[in-house]
Amino acid sequence: MKDNVLTMGVPAELPLLPTGVSSLDDILFGGLPRGRVYLVEGDPGTGKTTLGTQFLLEGKRLGESCLYVTLSESKSELELAAQSHGWSLDGVPIAEFVPAEADFSGEDQYTVFHPSEVELATTIKKLIAEIEHINPDRLVIDALTEFRLLAQDPIRYRRQLLALKQFFTGRNTTVLLLDDTTHHHNDLQVKSIVHGVLRLENLQRSYGVSRRRIQIVKLRGRGYREGYHDYTIGREGVVIYPRIVAGDTASDHPKQQHLPSGLPAVDAMFGGGIERGSSTLILGPTGVGKSSMAMQYAFAAAARGERAVLYAFDEALHTIRRRARGFGMPVDTAIAEQHLCLQQVDPAELSPGEFVYRIKREVEERDAKVIIIDSLTGLQHSMPGEGDLALQLHELLLFLGQKNVATFLVLTQHGLLDTVSEDIEISYLADNVLLMRFFEAAASVRRAISVVKKRSGAHEQTIRELRMSAEGIHVGAQLVGFKGILTGVPDRETLQSVGS
Repeated sequence: MKDNVLTMGVPAELPLLPTGVSSLDDILFGGLPRGRVYLVEGDPGTGKTTLGTQFLLEGKRLGESCLYVTLSESKSELELAAQSHGWSLDGVPIAEFVPAEADFSGEDQYTVFHPSEVELATTIKKLIAEIEHINPDRLVIDALTEFRLLAQDPIRYRRQLLALKQFFTGRNTTVLLLDDTTHHHNDLQVKSIVHGVLRLENLQRSYGVSRRRIQIVKLRGRGYREGYHDYTIGREGVVIYPRIVAGDTASDHPKQQHLPSGLPAVDAMFGGGIERGSSTLILGPTGVGKSSMAMQYAFAAAARGERAVLYAFDEALHTIRRRARGFGMPVDTAIAEQHLCLQQVDPAELSPGEFVYRIKREVEERDAKVIIIDSLTGLQHSMPGEGDLALQLHELLLFLGQKNVATFLVLTQHGLLDTVSEDIEISYLADNVLLMRFFEAAASVRRAISVVKKRSGAHEQTIRELRMSAEGIHVGAQLVGFKGILTGVPDRETLQSVGS
């Protein structure tokens, strides 16, 4: 159990309580300490009610008594929201504290109050009476905004909350207080009282779906996984994608095993081949063959019976398959046998955390040995900034390296004959860098390939010519007799190759 915070012991009388969201339990290192009061805050639409419902349904599944207290929504609204996720609230008592004109049911298990007609103290008194009647193991109060409006005075509001917290002391009831932060983004009244704070955020992007993320702001007496974690709200409810912490991943795989590319010349350029568990950046202008070279590694792995997964940001899957077949790689059989997997990624519809979670699941559940991200430019568009991209890639590459997975990152440069430059400063993270260039020779456009970095050992310093045809990818001998290939315009008109 490693993280940036120090994990502290929980007293034996406070066992951990599963939240109903397994990934949230992962972030909390097992769940919430039982019998304490927690604040779940966020703007409208961040999933507070959904998370609270999952919390109670988990209690129902475990045979615990539960109670949902609503001050903002009616019973019918809660039931409709639950039905949209395929859930039933039968067996979960609901106490409605809503205005008289709101829709309500007269069923015995539901109690209706009218906060607009009473003062805060009276409302809390009736709330306490309902809690004493049900004696719940789990309680959700939705939402504190109504308490705040009734109190009108911050001092009175705080005193009532302290009294409410004192009431729960010794009752062994675990309480979630849901709070809308639309007009109170920094309300310290509640945060200083409760034992833990979970913050839900909804980040609007200029295009595509919103990016939702959760942060554990406070958890008294417990360690937890710090930072932001992306999450989505779907049919299954709130699903959180814990950020990867490479330090949590144990490495017990053998090192220094080469990953054959299927092209002996390329393996020779890498001094015998790239190592499993390493990351390789394939860099070059558009159309030079970067994706095809990455596919060559994936196809070679699939031919050995290993699983390789390619995440395509920029191209349609049918285009990738057709191009691979055109270069002598019959990928359809490998795909049918599930040794090769092509996944389309739409950065406008996918959060960075969910994308990393997909990769993690492929490695841990399906034993993928080769991961290809094509391209980093597309991945960048799903991130809020380049700094976040570098940090997230750093953790991802460390995790994959500890799992002995070979990773290939494709990065496109601007221009066809541009000098080496990166839109994303990422080459320092990669263990290997394979540079592919166009150059002009004898009034024709040719391709060159070279290894400019290999962290784990020696590699060739040569520049070789690359040819691609229906027979496959062919890497020739060292180009000699002129200079300036990497600029795109060699200073000799005649192209020469060693051994040609």
